[in-house]
Amino acid sequence: MGVRKDLKRAARRTDLAARARPELVRDGSGTVREVRTAPLVTPPATGSTADIPFTNAAEAPDAVVLRRQVDGEWLPVTAAAFAGEVTAVAKGLIAGGLEPGGRVAVMARTRYEWTVLDFAVWAAGGQTVPVYPTSSADQVEWIVRDSGARHVVTETAEHTATVRTATAGHPAPPRVWELDAGALPDLTALGASVPDEEVTERRTALTPATVATLCYTSGTTGRPKGCVLTHANLHAEAANTVELLHPIFKAATGQAASTLLFLPLAHILGRTIQIACLLARIEIGHFPSIKPAELRPALKSFRPTFLVGVPYLFEKIHDTGRATAEKLGRGASFDRAHRVAVRFGAAHLDRFLGRGKGPGPGLWAAWALYDLLVYRRVRKELGGRTRYAISGGSPLDRDLNLFFYAAGIMIYEGYGLTETTAAATVVPPLEPRPGTVGRPVPGTSVRVADDGEVRIRGDIVFAGYRGDPAATAKARTDGWFATGDLGALDADGYLTITGRKKDLLVTSGGKNVSPAVLEDRLRSRPPVGQCLVVGDNRPYVAALVTLDPDAVAHWLAVRGMPAGTPLSELVRDERLRADVQRAVDWANQAVSRAESIRAFRLVEGEFTEENGLLTPSLKVKRHAAVTAYADEIEALYAQGR
Repeated sequence: MGVRKDLKRAARRTDLAARARPELVRDGSGTVREVRTAPLVTPPATGSTADIPFTNAAEAPDAVVLRRQVDGEWLPVTAAAFAGEVTAVAKGLIAGGLEPGGRVAVMARTRYEWTVLDFAVWAAGGQTVPVYPTSSADQVEWIVRDSGARHVVTETAEHTATVRTATAGHPAPPRVWELDAGALPDLTALGASVPDEEVTERRTALTPATVATLCYTSGTTGRPKGCVLTHANLHAEAANTVELLHPIFKAATGQAASTLLFLPLAHILGRTIQIACLLARIEIGHFPSIKPAELRPALKSFRPTFLVGVPYLFEKIHDTGRATAEKLGRGASFDRAHRVAVRFGAAHLDRFLGRGKGPGPGLWAAWALYDLLVYRRVRKELGGRTRYAISGGSPLDRDLNLFFYAAGIMIYEGYGLTETTAAATVVPPLEPRPGTVGRPVPGTSVRVADDGEVRIRGDIVFAGYRGDPAATAKARTDGWFATGDLGALDADGYLTITGRKKDLLVTSGGKNVSPAVLEDRLRSRPPVGQCLVVGDNRPYVAALVTLDPDAVAHWLAVRGMPAGTPLSELVRDERLRADVQRAVDWANQAVSRAESIRAFRLVEGEFTEENGLLTPSLKVKRHAAVTAYADEIEALYAQGR
């Protein structure tokens, strides 16, 4: 088992294991209330993230820092070539009118050109404003107007049309370039007469305190807010994270690290991972989709050694494995493989952490059998070389984490927000603890307030919300950033997130219920697609459930039913309802009876970005969903009367 050997090998390096020991602060009862981790990297006194490509080019010009997919091949991009391309595009932006401190909005999927643009904007002295490629005209109008972006780079003709429609009423609509129409070559040609020294002068004028990017929140409860992030914020996140993880992964595997980046670069996690990789000269490639069916061929051709994803990806890979087994008449065998993996993973980790004897001979034998039949196929789905993954965005089911661990892939969970420049906590690589989001990233402190709210302090915390001093002041309490999330610290300083303060439901019986725990678990079980747990001022907790189209298609095929059977017919099928009930029962295992889901209702449609019920980071817009399904919620409780 590769992960087992890796962990043992790395664990022998006690110098690596002891580098990020946290300081625990307890209250009078002995409960851990605060955890502090010292930085692994000294904050820079000068310079900025804009310097990274140029430092790489000076120190290791021939090092391959990126790979670009062209006609199905992953072509190498050296440090020198990348720095040259960044310079050329930066000159074009200058010639196009970008002033120092000016803003450039980028509306594109994850692709190589996004990376070039990001560093080119910085090298030209500007600030990048990411825009999700799925954004509506109203969202684009607000972000461009609020940010003051005078330049926009889009990916497609459709994006360009959206931007032009959105900004037509602006006093001075922004200048637009389109990647699919040759934006980078056009910018390069435009800047041909600008001297390289102009770029150098602008870049070297930047300091750690200079604003680097204006990132807008996903807007789960209203209009997105612009988070002001400095070059110091980006450096603190990227440098400390890579210093924590990279030496250990390298010592453990002996591999040269590489990753395929498919998270949206409009999301701060994708951006900081990219910066961290370039800082450490870790090879990265780009892919524009997180959908497993589209991503799978790219993973197999790129063959990354580690991945950064969200629970959705790992859930889908697991579900696809089960669906494939079912088609072959081996669904029960896959279920046994899952149960063996969970037991094996838990026992093996207990031994590694000194808490138990580890798997017995029978469990080892069962693991070896299913490694041959199931687990190796999971590794193949991720390219065959992946040994580690980082998951963020929402909690990953503990059993699913253990399943992947038994399959030879250790998933480390993290937690953070746009306001904390991505991860504020991450599971320590030599002290895994599935079910938690780990300890503070080096240089960061985490505190749990008396009301259970998670608060964060450190160099990763943003400078504030653009143009909104009242919201900025409200988010800070005695020097701490108030996240709005609820959580708990265990005796060793590991954080567990239990929900959002604003999402708490209070039943008519006075029971406080955090819907996130139930929703995360329910969503991880097919055939559930999305779900909404309700119960505020109601007699009991209930749920609206949408069905995942792929899971339904598979469900129909296995049972020999016609594809496209209408939902109105499916919701009456007792076999389907029984499968959803099993998912509900699984979710209920995480809570007390008073907090458990007593009833559910299958509803038509999906929660998507397009219909305004999901954010681009795949979080449910609760208020919008409650409004959209008001009649169905009333019907849910009418059933109980």
